[in-house]
Order: sequence, then C-alpha cells, then structure tokens
Amino acid sequence: MNETNHPTVKEFILLSLSDYPKLETILFVLILWMYLIILLGNGVLITATIYDSHLHTPMYFFLSNLSFLDICYTTSSVPLILDSFLTPKKTISFSSCAVQMFLSFAMGATECMLLSMMAFDRYVAICNPLRYPAIMSKTTYVSMAAGSWMAGAIDSIVQTSLAVQVPFCDANVIDHFVCEILAVLKLACGDITINVLSMMGSNLIFLVIPLISISISYIFILATILRIPSAEGRRKAFSTCSAHLTVVIIFYGTIFFMYAKPKAKDSFNSNKQDIIDKFISLFYGVVTPMLNPIIYSLRNKDVKTAVKTMLSQKCFTKKI
Repeated sequence: MNETNHPTVKEFILLSLSDYPKLETILFVLILWMYLIILLGNGVLITATIYDSHLHTPMYFFLSNLSFLDICYTTSSVPLILDSFLTPKKTISFSSCAVQMFLSFAMGATECMLLSMMAFDRYVAICNPLRYPAIMSKTTYVSMAAGSWMAGAIDSIVQTSLAVQVPFCDANVIDHFVCEILAVLKLACGDITINVLSMMGSNLIFLVIPLISISISYIFILATILRIPSAEGRRKAFSTCSAHLTVVIIFYGTIFFMYAKPKAKDSFNSNKQDIIDKFISLFYGVVTPMLNPIIYSLRNKDVKTAVKTMLSQKCFTKKI
C-alpha cells in the first residue's frame, strides 16, 4: 500500500486564540467557571433523580442521562480548551487527538438521539396518558437510552476511523481549541470525498431525522394541549415539555449553524469564519451544557422540590 495513504504527522498543534492573548485570559476564567457550574448543576440533577423516588420515571431517567452526557461531553474537551489558553501553541499527539475527537463526536450524536427520545416520551405522556405506563415501561425507556448511547458511539467510530485514515502530509496546525472533526479534515492533503459523504449521512441520521421526529412529536403535543378545556390544564401540560423544547432549540440551533452553513471561499472571510466557528463550538460545547440543568431546574417544580428536600435533609444530618 502506498505510504501517502497514511498520516505522516505524529502530533497536532492547536492554535486556539493565540493571536488574542488578552481574550484567552478572559475566556479561561469564564470557561473554568462555566465548567464548574456544569459539574455542579448536572451532578445535583443526577443525584436528585437517584435520591428522590418521585423522580424515578422515564422523563427524569432521560434527564439524568442527558446530565451525565453533558458532564462527559464537556470533560472530553474543556480541560484541553483551558490548557490551550495557557499555552501559545498547544501540542497534542495524533492518538490523543483521535480519542478526543471520538468522545466529542459520540457525545454530540448521542445527545441528538436522547433529545428525540425525550420528545417521544413527552408525546406519549400528553397525547396518550392512559397508555403511558404500558408504552413507556422500564424495559422500553432503558432500551431507548441504551440505543441512543450505542448509536452515538457507532457513528463516532465510523467518522473518527475515516478521519484518521486521510493523509495529512506535513499539515499539523489545527485552527481550533480542540480536535474538532471539521477542523481536522481541513488539513487533509488527499481526497476526502468518502468523509464528506459519510458526514452527510451522519447529519441526516443524527440531525435531520431526530429533528423531524421532535417536530412531529411537538405538533401532536401542541394540538392535544390546545384541546384541553381549562387554561390551568393547558399550562400544566405545556410546562412538562417547555424545558425540553427550550433545550432542543438552543442545541439544534447552534449545531445546524455550525454544520449546515455555507463556508467562506476567500481567505479574509475564511479566517473570519474560522473565528466565528470557534465561538459557536464554545457555545454548544460549554454554554449549552451549562444552561441545561439551569433550564430544567427553573422550569420544573418536581426537580426544585427534590433538590430542596435533598439539601435540607443533608444540612439537617450535618447539624445532628
């Protein structure tokens, strides 16, 4: 086999925002605080879901999965981002880059599937409440969550395997905070048609189809809510899915803007677009996971009650 079919680089250099050192200092502090909030907020949600028996339902099972995923997703990239801010030119080995790329892609794909499963759960709960216990049995919702994790991992294995096989020649400078797959593929010096086609297929399966599924679910949910005679009943029904809908809009909005927008062709606009891409990736990679527990906590009385009960009992135990 020809050696040009193999990558010739042993490590990559992450540029981060090396041209803006003052901005890096500010972002380092902000992202560190956001990461701590992510760990605390999602950790509290998971603990409350396990601790309170009233939250042992499919809805909160999916929510705890989403919280755990957000912790894994940010942990796979945020420490590397923070490190890149401290080092003007951060180097990362080829294998470490591949692992980080795999983890980030797997978590992103899994979240798309989990949000779709959560929408289906809300659809059954609101549109078919009498059949909800039978349809969303423990075996069903555990299988749905496990299937989401497996699908995300398989997709990431495929995309990462294809990405590490492309020839990079001497290009090893990634104009990004982390080993983001699109930024890595920009360095390829060979044909990446198969990668492009594979990414298109992945976007269809993990972005378009779940979004269509979510949209259909909420069309039926909205139609059902509008048929509820009392205003209080409509408010309660909508409150059970408003937090999830908010998270979907934020997550899919940034993801589609990142992966479905046209790319700039001239060098000036391309450089400007690269900076925009970096900040968009920071938004859906750090800001969104931070907002998720806040949104679910503020918009959900059950979660707030469970957290208050858990904290009050722990404080009472300490006093004793």
